[in-house]
Amino acid sequence: MKLTYYGHSTVEIQTGGKTLLFDPFITPNELAKHIDVNSLKPDYILVSHGHGDHIADLLPIQQNSGAKVICIAEIAGWLGGKGVADAHGMNIGGSFTFDFGKVKMVYALHSSSMPDGSYGGVPAGFVIYAEGKKVYFAGDTALTYDMKLLADENLDWAILPIGDNYTMGIDDAVKAADFVGCKNVVGVHYDTFPVIKIDKAEAVHKFEQAGLNLKLPAIGESIEL
Repeated sequence: MKLTYYGHSTVEIQTGGKTLLFDPFITPNELAKHIDVNSLKPDYILVSHGHGDHIADLLPIQQNSGAKVICIAEIAGWLGGKGVADAHGMNIGGSFTFDFGKVKMVYALHSSSMPDGSYGGVPAGFVIYAEGKKVYFAGDTALTYDMKLLADENLDWAILPIGDNYTMGIDDAVKAADFVGCKNVVGVHYDTFPVIKIDKAEAVHKFEQAGLNLKLPAIGESIEL
């Protein structure tokens, strides 16, 4: 299983011979200007919520690749109005098995609306079960006690926001890793805007002090999960 980071909260996971792309926000991100969006051909696009900094490239990438979109039911309906027929709507607590593995939609504490102001349902995270591994993509979320429900999953990796202001910051993300019982963390949702710029060395140090392994891959870099 391989993860590639494309900036902000956009990650790609290759697993089971399929490519999963999460929360595509690339072209508006100056830090990711070297990434060729047209080269991305995912089989699935997973959307945690409707904010523009998570779906800016959703429609063009979907149209270019024919990817199935996995998202909350309300976003699936919104996509239908945009001509996207292949959207798989879910809701919190539900799971479904696809050809690469199983996806469970889990709670995220945030807000959600579509760029045009329409209702985007509730924000979500995902747990991916594939290749014998379990990976938690938290989406945009605050620290919440509901994360403790994931401790029994024996997660291999957790992809957590760490930029603060709009989501958890570093300290709360350390607590979140403890709540979900996962030692291996990929940090996302940082540095894109001035208000979420972080000290990377400090972040790594705080995770290390807590006995955790924090990965902050460069934009375009891939790591093995």
